[in-house]
This record gives sequence, C-alpha cells and structure tokens, in this order.
Amino acid sequence: MKCKFNTTSKCQFLATTRLRVDQYFKESGQSRNANGSMWIKTAVFLTGFALLYGLIISNFFNAWAMLGLAMGLGVFSAFVGFNVCHDAIHGSFSADKKINKGFGLIFNLLGASPYVWSITHNVVHHTYTNIPGHDEDIDVAPGLIRISGDEPVNKAQRYQHLYAFPLYGLASLSWALRKDYKKFFQAKVGQQVNNHPKAEYFNLFFYKAVYYFLFIALPLLVLNITWWQFIIGFLALQFAQGFTMGLVFQLAHVVEGTDFPMPNDDGNIEEAWAEHQMRTTANFATHNRLAAFFLGGLNRQIEHHLFPKICHIHYGAIGKIVKQTALEFNIPYNENPTFTSALRSHYRMLKKFGKDAYLPAPVVVKVAS
Repeated sequence: MKCKFNTTSKCQFLATTRLRVDQYFKESGQSRNANGSMWIKTAVFLTGFALLYGLIISNFFNAWAMLGLAMGLGVFSAFVGFNVCHDAIHGSFSADKKINKGFGLIFNLLGASPYVWSITHNVVHHTYTNIPGHDEDIDVAPGLIRISGDEPVNKAQRYQHLYAFPLYGLASLSWALRKDYKKFFQAKVGQQVNNHPKAEYFNLFFYKAVYYFLFIALPLLVLNITWWQFIIGFLALQFAQGFTMGLVFQLAHVVEGTDFPMPNDDGNIEEAWAEHQMRTTANFATHNRLAAFFLGGLNRQIEHHLFPKICHIHYGAIGKIVKQTALEFNIPYNENPTFTSALRSHYRMLKKFGKDAYLPAPVVVKVAS
C-alpha cells in the first residue's frame, strides 16, 4: 500500500519555522554550510581515522594493542560517518557539489555505499520516518526486535531489552557484507522503486572490493598475526562501529514520546509531513558539548529532519528557533536532556513492546457441570 501525507491543509508551523530560520541566516550573515569549526571537526576525525588505520597496519604493535586500536578505529569510523559523510551525502556540507561528493565517497571506507544510503536514508527514512513497513531504517532485526504496538509479538521478544544492544553491534558487519547488496538489488526500498544508473552497479562492487582489500586482504598480508587473531580484530572493529551507529540512531527515534503511525485504510497519514517529523523524532543531550562535537548533529534529529540541507554545525542555533515555534503551534518537541535519560527511555520502550506486551495464551479451565 502506498503511503502519503495529508496535503489538504497547509502546515503553518513549517512555513513559520522556515521563515525564522531564513531570517537568522540573513541577519547573522552565515552560510548554511560548513564554517571554520566544521572544517576543524572534519580534519580531526579524518586524521584520527587515518592515524588509527596506519598504526594498525604498521605492524609495530602486539596483538592486544592492535585489538584496542581496532576498536578505536571502529568508533572513529562511526564518528566520520556522523560528522563528515552524513552531511556530505545530504548535500549540506558545502555549496559545492564536488566537495560533497568527495567527502561522501569516504563512506565507502566505512564499509557502506553512499549511493544506497542516499536512497534508504535521504529519501525513504526522511520521508516516511517511523512508519512501519515503509521506513526500513527502523527494521533493525524484524521478528527479533519489536518497536511498535502494531507488530506481532513473540516469545523471544520478551528479552529484547537485553539482547537488542548486542544486536546493534552487528549493524556495521551487515552493512559491509550484506545490507547494501540486498537493498541495491531488491525491487524497491520502502516506496522508492529501484532503477539504478548503470555506473552504480560498477561503483557498488568496485568500492566494496576496495574496502575488502584495505580491511581484510591487506591486514592479512602485512600483519604478523594468525588468521583467528585477525577475525577477532575485524569483528571488534565492526562491533564498535555498529554499536556506536546503531545506538545513536535508536536514541533519536525509538524512545518514549515518539510515534510510529500507521496509514489509514486509504494509505494516508492524517497529518502534514512537518508535524509527522516532529512526532517521530527526538533530541537528546542537546546542551552537552561533547555530544555536539562527536555525534554530528544526530542528537538533534528534530532540526536535522526539518532542515537536512543545513550543515549540522548550525543545529544548536536554529534549535532554539524550532523549539520556540513548536511551542507556539502546540506541536510536540521531543527531547531527553541527557544521553543517559535517552538510553533509559529506549530501554523502557524495548521492554514495553517486548516483555510487557507478551501475554501467554489464557488457560481455559473446564468446570464440571
């Protein structure tokens, strides 16, 4: 079933917010794209990523040290994705498309296809946020993790509040070895019909081969470790990267207060797109400078979903405008003040839709007449 939003009434909230944000940039004289601070962040994370990889491949360290470096590289890979590639693929890093494309290509070095991501994330997720059956980004492990009251519940999900977190750690490994191929070759993603340019078939396999060479073949060729030590290190890198990415995403969408709306019988969502974004996304740790530096604006999902073409370095400033306007229009502004409070909220959500939702079949007792 196709899903579409209510277009019969204008969303005055979005129009007013856009006007005020436009006015902010006009009065401040700032560009909507990267500023000096953003370029410094980019240099820090790309240098850290390259340095950690170089230290591992140098073969100067023992196996235990390389294991720690591999985990550090995994975390830095996620940070590069958050802070550099995410903005670049959205086209918000720079006004120059070539710069965006260049930084977007770095996504391949994280094991993921920027082209496939632009479809699954930029188009599908940003349009059909948190709509079961349409937003495939929330389908972390169908059948194992339940995050909506409209999904069927099973026995295994009684424990999802315990096993969900380790599963998040498999996200990067799945991305590198399975997910991109699956999404690329399936008939459609969400409601987006796949009709790829011929060049993208070459790009998918070429850049995957580059990644496999740099992170599998080359380490096996140059490092003085056994095959099983390599597997442990490779899995540690993937788990650290996947856990960091998966957890941050979940805290922005699967917490108390966010909606998971279902289309009506006609396939319509009974609200305007902007209101839908406000009800299905959540901010966290918005006043934490470390979160702002490391998470690339993903802790400010509300601002990101409303203004994906604005570089995340500006989200703190425009967030004040968005929040005030939402209050004026009586539209929810979901926000957890700290990372810990968001984590607890996510845990309670998992428990609510898993253990608390599971009700064993009632036992029927026959009473003799």
